[in-house]
Amino acid sequence: MLDAVIFDMDGVIVDNMKVHVLAFAEMCRRYGKPFDMERFKPMAGRGNDEIMPVFLDAELIRRRGIRSLADEKEAIYREIYAADIAPVKGLVTFLKEMRERGVKCAVGSSGCKENVDFVLDSCGIRRYFDAVVNCDMVKKCKPDPEIYQKAIELLGVNASSCIVFEDALAGMEAARRAGIKTVALATTLPHSEIEEKSDAVLTINDFTEVNFDNLSALI
Repeated sequence: MLDAVIFDMDGVIVDNMKVHVLAFAEMCRRYGKPFDMERFKPMAGRGNDEIMPVFLDAELIRRRGIRSLADEKEAIYREIYAADIAPVKGLVTFLKEMRERGVKCAVGSSGCKENVDFVLDSCGIRRYFDAVVNCDMVKKCKPDPEIYQKAIELLGVNASSCIVFEDALAGMEAARRAGIKTVALATTLPHSEIEEKSDAVLTINDFTEVNFDNLSALI
């Protein structure tokens, strides 16, 4: 029986990875470093503590600290995205169906609290979620399973009765380690790469392709 659905945020609730790329590119420009998209792709879904050292000098990170640099980058992201933010197609209808069916919903994001609040409040969807987990609530980000383990703990459900929606390989691995089946969104990666490199039980383009019945059949 389907008891709960857990949503990654970036690339799932909102199709925003291009905006994060622009924000990281701006950070690199500010600090005189080149930005390489091919180096960024494997980092999708991971925390700033892993991404920042790939692009910025160790001395800058030592002097400023990861948190200060991450706060700067995320402020750039929110400024760029504020005018255009919107939920992924079909999400609100899907959330309403989950509420009507008694299925609990949670957010499990490697994003900071400020970004999660920004997305939920800007999209007007906070009321649909029974629990929200951000990177500030855990010690390790994806692909570690802690974020999803925390989400199912807060929801009070078993991993075997949940579905996770993810777009990034690191997040899919986190869900696998937490014992939760994954439905992948092909917002960040093509279908072929998801099918080759993950154990997602289903790959979709947006939330118009799923409902309570076809999700329940995956449990």
